[in-house]
Amino acid sequence: MDQQIRVCAAPDGAAIAYAVVGSGPPLVKAPNWLTHLEFEWNSPVWRHWWEELAKTHTLIRFDQRGSGLSDRAVNEQSFDTWVGDLSAVIDAVGLDKFSLLGISQGGAIAAAYTVQNPNRVNRIVMCGAYPRGMGKRGDTSKEEIEALVTLTRAGWGRDDPAYRQLFTSRFMPDATREQMSWFNDLQRVSTSAQNAASVLNVLANIDVLNILGRIDVPTLVLHANGDRQVPYDQGRQLASLIPGARFVGLDGSNHLLLQTEPAWPVAVKKIRAFLSNESRGMSPVEISGESDIQIPGHIPADLSPREAEVLSLIAAGQTNRDIAEKLFITTNTV
Repeated sequence: MDQQIRVCAAPDGAAIAYAVVGSGPPLVKAPNWLTHLEFEWNSPVWRHWWEELAKTHTLIRFDQRGSGLSDRAVNEQSFDTWVGDLSAVIDAVGLDKFSLLGISQGGAIAAAYTVQNPNRVNRIVMCGAYPRGMGKRGDTSKEEIEALVTLTRAGWGRDDPAYRQLFTSRFMPDATREQMSWFNDLQRVSTSAQNAASVLNVLANIDVLNILGRIDVPTLVLHANGDRQVPYDQGRQLASLIPGARFVGLDGSNHLLLQTEPAWPVAVKKIRAFLSNESRGMSPVEISGESDIQIPGHIPADLSPREAEVLSLIAAGQTNRDIAEKLFITTNTV
């Protein structure tokens, strides 16, 4: 299976490299943390994703501005420019209707694009995604974020991978030494220290909470319950605020799903079913430890994210005791 790499122009003129592989209905991957179309193609971290998805779909993915084969020297890194880059690639390929795949911050980008272009997106798959960056969630101080950005500028491009290993350990704590070594190298070859620092600043301030209720397409959200990079609650909150979204909790600690972990075949099965007609009319079920929850289609606007989450579990037929155990709260709170 060979990919075809092409280049298009973003709205501000930046050159964006994208790849097309496979056949079938189009599936467009929104950009996520640092990629390299060529370097990742045969990697032990990403190869299984692209092979599986390209079996049933025409997969289109691209390098985020400032990284990979796209322009490294760019005038702006912002959430809006990332959404614009996604739009430019979709238009360059000549797509009318398609589905979107959003991994990590790609979920928020896919959400924003869908709200702006409601008649073009068929379905959305989000994995390890989040509605708010670490600077907006309240669990990381401004000083911590500034320190992380400063360390990135100072340590990213060094031959010693010790600094980049900090990211790798959070993204894939259960990875093999080979997989970790490869991801360390991907970070080094994919972008410069300055670009990585700029991306971190944008990631920290992502916030799409106020638009999620306007998404009107079938959405599947998958999240590992031990994810160290993006908290599990972020995936739940994301699904609870998208009308009719289905949430699948996966057993595991990796932010990026690896082929060798038990969660991977479960995720593939769920994604394939969702992207095909098989997902229509499916009822909520519990299978081998992963929770598959149908979120109610109409959530009152005055509910908090936690209240909306409880409502979704009630709709899935869970008892107060079940809900308390899942959310680590008391039955009185439920």
